[in-house]
Amino acid sequence: MNRTRALVLATSAAFGLTTVAACGGTAPQQAAPPPATQQQTDPNQVKLTATTVGQLGQVVTDASGMTLYRYDGDSANPPASHCDGPCSQMWPPALATSSTATLDGIDQSAVGVILRKDGTKQITINGWAVYRFIKDAAPGDAKGQGAQQKWYAVTPQGKKAAGAPATGGGAPASSAKKETPTTSIDPGAGGYGY
Repeated sequence: MNRTRALVLATSAAFGLTTVAACGGTAPQQAAPPPATQQQTDPNQVKLTATTVGQLGQVVTDASGMTLYRYDGDSANPPASHCDGPCSQMWPPALATSSTATLDGIDQSAVGVILRKDGTKQITINGWAVYRFIKDAAPGDAKGQGAQQKWYAVTPQGKKAAGAPATGGGAPASSAKKETPTTSIDPGAGGYGY
């Protein structure tokens, strides 16, 4: 009986292999390892770039290429924003919409965030809260430069840009410096830091 059983098993195995081969099947293989995952980028990630805008020289622009400003009515030490209500409608705060930021031509130690009265986090450059200007319509505009003798485009060092307001005139030229890697929020002195 053992011999008959062995013959039946061998015949069944041979038939099975023949059937699999005839159907184009292959022997089971190990699953291929999943492809290496690319670093996921946060669609809300903050991007700040040192950009040459008109006669202002190097100023900070946001991900859309819009000029960012600082306000003399604010404080850098301690960092605080004093532009709320109607002021923030004309000068929308540049908000930290993500816990990561990509910086191009701006020292990481100069960038931080503060908590606004409404609970949002506003980006700071060397302690100065930064804003966009509602009348800037395109990258390269800096129509808010010198407004009310209190609003100035902000440099990568957090200083006031010097020069006349700029309007359009083509795409601004970003800095030639290599883009700094993405950084994460790290609480620092005078507010939250990137």
